Amino acid sequence: MNLSFKLAVKYLILLTIGFGILYLAFKGQDLKQIWAEIKHADFYWVFISASCVFIANILRALRWRMLYRSINYNVGFWSTFHALIIGYLANLALPRFGEIARCSVLLRSNKIPLSSSIGTVVTERLLDVAVLLLMGVLILLFQYNLVFDFLYQTIYLSLIDRLQTVNYYVLAAICFAIIIGGFFIISFLKSKINKKFLRIFVGLKQGINSVTKVKSKTLFTFYTVGIWTFYFLSMYTCFFSIASTQNLGFSVAFTALVFSSFAMVAPVQGGIGIFHWMVAKALVLYSIPFNEGLTYATIIHSAQVLITLLLGTISLITVLTKKSEGNVNISK
Repeated sequence: MNLSFKLAVKYLILLTIGFGILYLAFKGQDLKQIWAEIKHADFYWVFISASCVFIANILRALRWRMLYRSINYNVGFWSTFHALIIGYLANLALPRFGEIARCSVLLRSNKIPLSSSIGTVVTERLLDVAVLLLMGVLILLFQYNLVFDFLYQTIYLSLIDRLQTVNYYVLAAICFAIIIGGFFIISFLKSKINKKFLRIFVGLKQGINSVTKVKSKTLFTFYTVGIWTFYFLSMYTCFFSIASTQNLGFSVAFTALVFSSFAMVAPVQGGIGIFHWMVAKALVLYSIPFNEGLTYATIIHSAQVLITLLLGTISLITVLTKKSEGNVNISK
């Protein structure tokens, strides 16, 4: 079995899992009613919601550009924006592949070493995780009863039920195999280290350290806050698109944002299935019926996918038809 076939099987399994979760989420629901509500949604608010995501993407491209400038790569805004959107487009097909895809775009267009680009992406993701964890803590502090009930009823009890059916001998054998396999992989990598791997490591380290060299920490923080603010506004404004959610407030949008963000962390193409389930469960905490939550989740997720397909296609065509800008390392 060659590597490409293994990857194809892996991504097919992940896609199947995503659609499986989607099926379970909609199983037993009144699909005709959900579709009727989607058809009668106020698409003005859907457009506003999608526009908020678009603005968040602009701010993310500007923030990413700051990381490049901090390591002496003067990349243009449109280069980072097109690379970012192409990355999102790639994630719809292959989960987590988008991070490599957007770095590859800048390698092609601006000759930026892949290792340095990956380092900046790792930094970006770590920042997002930090913000997400902070928002999770805020929910626990201010909406403890609601979130605790969800964690206990939906996560803890389900996990206990699963653990009761686990064969602990098999589980122990799997853990042992993972540890031994990890040991041999590390030993193999150590024996293969040479100048090429050293250069890659240096590039990764340079990219990861980029955040410490950003010239304007205030502007960088502004972009970070702005990104998540517009993600929040996207969730909130979409509430007005259907009758069942139009009276929900800021706190509900904040909870839905956190739940949906954790869902998007899952290695499933475009968060298919898990996004719908998590958002619907978040709204259930505020007495919104699960099927109404699914309607809302389907609308906002579909809008985000459509804008990614549209902008991603435009960006892909632009990059493929544009000549390379060459090496833009301003330290030279």
